[in-house]
Amino acid sequence: MAPKTVLITGCSSGIGLALAVRLARDKQRRFRVIATMRNVGRSGALAAAAGSALGRTLEIKQLDVCDEGSIRACLDGIPGRHVDVLVSNAGVGMVGPLECQSLAAMQSLMDTNFFGLVRLVKEVLPDMKRRRGGHIVVISSIMGLQGIVFNDIYAASKFAVEGFCESLVVQALRFNVAISLVEPGPVTTEFEAKLYEEAERTDYSRTDPETADIFTNLYLRNSKDVFASLGQTPEDIAEVTGRWVALPGRGLPSSHPPGWAGLSREASISPNEVQRPPAGSGAGSPPRQLLPPELHPDGAEPSWELGWMGIGMEWEWEWGWDGDGM
Repeated sequence: MAPKTVLITGCSSGIGLALAVRLARDKQRRFRVIATMRNVGRSGALAAAAGSALGRTLEIKQLDVCDEGSIRACLDGIPGRHVDVLVSNAGVGMVGPLECQSLAAMQSLMDTNFFGLVRLVKEVLPDMKRRRGGHIVVISSIMGLQGIVFNDIYAASKFAVEGFCESLVVQALRFNVAISLVEPGPVTTEFEAKLYEEAERTDYSRTDPETADIFTNLYLRNSKDVFASLGQTPEDIAEVTGRWVALPGRGLPSSHPPGWAGLSREASISPNEVQRPPAGSGAGSPPRQLLPPELHPDGAEPSWELGWMGIGMEWEWEWGWDGDGM
């Protein structure tokens, strides 16, 4: 069987790099990896990690998810523009009081995190539909399921991603194209480190002193503790994602839960799990808010309320039809 062509965005570091290397080094050689990034000048870490796989099962290409021309040029360089699996991983972050963030920065984030995905799907979906086969894997976030304080705009971008995928999957599966969402919790990467370093240097004079104090002295301090104690590695997320990429056919499990003709969600937690959802809560129960006690309505003890944050949570959304109707 010919190897699957897997196109991954955001591969210069973090999850994208880890996933590209993991698939390219597959002992069964089931994948041909097209590892992309906006600036190929930053490909050194990926090339070093890939080792002998570079040029054999892994190819590095330039792709900017904010530039339609760049996306088309990358796909035009793939024989027949044939992509079996698209992994949309490129993204940017934003954290802090809303009043301290410019609309231009918010729009730039949405352009990458949401419209970047839309641009990619618009390019690969028509061919997948013609072939009646394909798999779109989206690296979303736990914040696409539950908003978290001071992550307003980032969470909004991930909610947009979730709504887009939930809606699109209805027609996609009609053409045997699967869509999977992977929703990690805290992941220790260069991406997160730079985001929080920048947050510590930012001027918060545009918000009130109370909000600035809560963010700098509570949120930032406790976020460091969360990442230090609960943060997963990019390799953890790559392992979870790799399992979905490796599934045969259109990427769906060989058997479906009872009643899968409606919307179903399959959840699994990667190795660094915190807690399972409370007994009887059901897989669809929302995670509890991550809040310092000063912001929590029940006046919790002086420690952060983690609840079951679903670290490394992964959901598979499946739609089907009874009979010929949608």
